[in-house]
Amino acid sequence: MKLSPQDVTVPLVDLSAQHQAMQTEINTAIARVLASSRFIGGPEVQRFEAEFASYCDCRYAVGVASGTAAIELTLRALDIGPGDEVITTPFTFFATAEAIIQTGASVVFADIDPDTYNLDPAAVQQVVSPRSRAILPVHLYGRPAELGGLRTLAKNHGLALIEDAAQAHGARYHGQRTGSMGVAGCFSFFPSKNLGALGDAGAVVTNDEALAERIRSLRDHGRSSKYLHQEVGFGHRLDALHAAVLSAKLPHLDHNNIRRRQLAARYNDMLAGTDLVLPAADNGTESVYHLYVVRTPQRDAIIEELRSAGIEAGVHYPVPLHLQPALRSMNLASGSFPVTEAAADTVLSLPLYPEMTEAQQDYVVNTLRKLVG
Repeated sequence: MKLSPQDVTVPLVDLSAQHQAMQTEINTAIARVLASSRFIGGPEVQRFEAEFASYCDCRYAVGVASGTAAIELTLRALDIGPGDEVITTPFTFFATAEAIIQTGASVVFADIDPDTYNLDPAAVQQVVSPRSRAILPVHLYGRPAELGGLRTLAKNHGLALIEDAAQAHGARYHGQRTGSMGVAGCFSFFPSKNLGALGDAGAVVTNDEALAERIRSLRDHGRSSKYLHQEVGFGHRLDALHAAVLSAKLPHLDHNNIRRRQLAARYNDMLAGTDLVLPAADNGTESVYHLYVVRTPQRDAIIEELRSAGIEAGVHYPVPLHLQPALRSMNLASGSFPVTEAAADTVLSLPLYPEMTEAQQDYVVNTLRKLVG
């Protein structure tokens, strides 16, 4: 059942409310870019890169065209390609695996932890091979992956640890910002992310100067100066308009993440005692709740009932990557990753965004409690 706008009482995400709250800053940023007519690169991009690097506790940030580009360019800058393997999770958005495949490297999946839905280090250990070059964990739903165990694995096997932090802007793992604990952190600024642009945009953060410079070159057609190209690259630059808007939004990010955690805690309190499986306790991590996800075997029926009541709910993600038609050549049948498949069959994303009112949340909870035991 697809809701029309007039039928929605509580949206899954409300970008209109977010933009209204920051309208003055956003309008000023857009006007500044229009006045300068510097639409590609330039001072707006440089400014945001410096601000975001500092925010992530990293020395460098390189703005790129999308989160997908961030992963692909990082892999290419590390000379990962044909003949190499990159280990990642089958429970994520398709772009994580897609970026690996675009380099010519092979995707190797490892199953997830049943409580956090992130890569299980023990499962990763089982698939490390002589061809392995990198581990690519995803901080799913805004919760940091088990970076301690994964860093140890990467160090012991001489692998690059690359963080897919597309859903985890501002999250922390035992006090450290996501994106700062591997060789690089890859972010998406898709509009619905905790820090979102007005379209596709992304960034790579790193403390490795040489890696940052290689990514800067690759994103801009492999050039070292205007008409000198050292290698074949890509048109994966961050637009100045997006950079300016991101700079306007960045000062609000921590406040909005705090609000997300408050709303998540409120969901936890109000849904305690139901048959729903609620998000696991943070346990040393600090989630930013890009999504608030519960589990129930009645997921599909509950979604229909919620939508009938004007409540948008979602599923992130219903088809694991190893079962996607585009990856059928990997010959991974149903049952290959049982923890992932069980999650995909039962996860349910409830509305959550910083501007959500308690009245809206009460309506979601009261409707949901009538549907579950």
